[in-house]
Amino acid sequence: MSENFDSALTYTSYLAVDELLSLQRPLSQGPEHDEMLFIIIHQTYELWFKQIIHEFAEAQRAMESGDTHYSLAILGRIRTILKVCVTQIDILETMTPLQFNAFRSYLSSSSGFQSAQFRKVEALLGRRDTKMAGHLPPAIQAEIALITAGNSVWDSALAYLAKRGHAIPTDVLERDRSLPYEANLRVQDVLLEVHTKDPESAMICERLVDIDEGMQEWRYRHVKMVERTIGHKIGTGGSSGVEYLASTLFAPVFKDLWEIRSRF
Repeated sequence: MSENFDSALTYTSYLAVDELLSLQRPLSQGPEHDEMLFIIIHQTYELWFKQIIHEFAEAQRAMESGDTHYSLAILGRIRTILKVCVTQIDILETMTPLQFNAFRSYLSSSSGFQSAQFRKVEALLGRRDTKMAGHLPPAIQAEIALITAGNSVWDSALAYLAKRGHAIPTDVLERDRSLPYEANLRVQDVLLEVHTKDPESAMICERLVDIDEGMQEWRYRHVKMVERTIGHKIGTGGSSGVEYLASTLFAPVFKDLWEIRSRF
């Protein structure tokens, strides 16, 4: 029996390599050498954001079903992906401000602020405000609204703890998911008990702290990279650039898990 190579699944066809390699389309004349790096780094970020969204959805299912070990594995993977996202900034910082400004004008009004997938990541992590998606197309706004109407990752973690027999307050478990979660002393009391009496659940909590720390680390490195590259200029999308990015720093996602640190 002869093999039909044209119809066989190959590395190239499975990964759509030809299509993938056709997606880098520099706009600068020449083109400017460093624009290719800029495009590939940001396209790679979008792929990682897609994977993070995919992994968070699985982590939520695992936590809500009470599967400790699988939850730990998935949450650990997310933290590792965030480490890779931070490391990519090291590559981007090999580009000097002069090299970036050689093609910056071609970016027009495009901006990382317009990343719909990062907005989805923020929504999964509990961000709930009208500013997060108002600048995005209506279809994307609808997708983000669907996320903000459901459980955040923290809501799933609280459901996991309740399933393990911990007394998470009923009003917290049944709260309006469309509103931002506020730090809660009663939840913090439960978390202290979790860390004292339930090592497996405490490991889940610490994985979440790892992810929170990873997000804050990525935000910090991103801010410093932007400041290093464009200083305090207005961002290409019209945002305040470094000023806006800096305002997002040191804002923990899982507030209760940080608050209890001073009570151990």
